[in-house]
Amino acid sequence: MTETEIQQADSILGQFNDQRANLIPILQDIQEKYYYLPQEVLGRVARKLRVPLTDVYQVATFYRCFSLVPRGKHQVQVCLGTACHVRGAPRVLDRILTDLKLGAPGTTRDRQFTVLTVRCVGCCGLAPVVRVDNKTHPHLTQAKVRGVLNKYRLKTHEEAASTEEAGDRDATAQIR
Repeated sequence: MTETEIQQADSILGQFNDQRANLIPILQDIQEKYYYLPQEVLGRVARKLRVPLTDVYQVATFYRCFSLVPRGKHQVQVCLGTACHVRGAPRVLDRILTDLKLGAPGTTRDRQFTVLTVRCVGCCGLAPVVRVDNKTHPHLTQAKVRGVLNKYRLKTHEEAASTEEAGDRDATAQIR
């Protein structure tokens, strides 16, 4: 880690007192900053909270929202549940992987995207469904993949949030 990254981690830790109850909120803030939990930072967390490093790792590995390996800025979840599978999700996944130059689900070299497959996101009537961060993209086709991904390419969080709000209005209108 660079000195700047260490200072950023220390800044996050400085926002919390040393109570063990702060472990999950600290890990959430670190995950949000780095898109994963760097090993060096986990050691700092253990020292701050005066808990064994193994306890920090137990929490970090128990919850699926945490990752010990670098993830992309944007999480792309491709639903492969029954309804999505039948309506073409495997082809959509193939197009996403091709467009992002990935051979299999994982993280792009530039760490902009992490592609994950999931079994169900609870939107079977909108299949096939892909979620990017917290935004659901219903009725996705291979032809629509590039347009969806382009909305998220190299955007700041603020730009993605405003795009997400507009998209949420569109998705709500579609559901009605």
